[in-house]
Amino acid sequence: MKLTIVFAGLLGVFLTSALAFTDINIGGASNSGTSGQQSVSVNNEHNVANIDNNNGWDSWNALWDYNTNFAAIRLFKKKVCIVHRMNKDVMPSLHTLDAMVKEKKLQGKGPGGPPPTSLIYSINPERVSDLEKLGKPIAGMCRGIPTYTADEIEGASLFFYSKACLRADILWILRISLCGELEV
Repeated sequence: MKLTIVFAGLLGVFLTSALAFTDINIGGASNSGTSGQQSVSVNNEHNVANIDNNNGWDSWNALWDYNTNFAAIRLFKKKVCIVHRMNKDVMPSLHTLDAMVKEKKLQGKGPGGPPPTSLIYSINPERVSDLEKLGKPIAGMCRGIPTYTADEIEGASLFFYSKACLRADILWILRISLCGELEV
């Protein structure tokens, strides 16, 4: 009887872990026209999504924390982290993102639908002094490197924006531009 209870408990632990994460890999050519690979992991237990863009020195990692409504992008080339509020009108819900991953709608050459939505952010020049206020997942990802916040510029066009911008295309869903000068 005790062995059955222990076995059932272990099975529950392993199933919970297995069901908490959903992964997808997008290989070959990245969605920005350069070689590379993107992968997304959805953790329903902690309400976070992690997007990795592996493209050599231009690699970056994004984390969407649905508990705090903050998103962060860690730019490896610049050795910085940039945090912004999630735009829930544009960014998919965790449930929607998880469903897209499970249905493999993010693989291949894109969903064949409309072009990705563009979001433009202006990077604030002051470094974040207290990472804990951004939530535990983002604090863990950004700890030890300069971290900045960024504010969305609604209705802006990169054509008319004068500051230097870094771009992070997230799957075929979003085209994020982070604009401003960074002191690193």
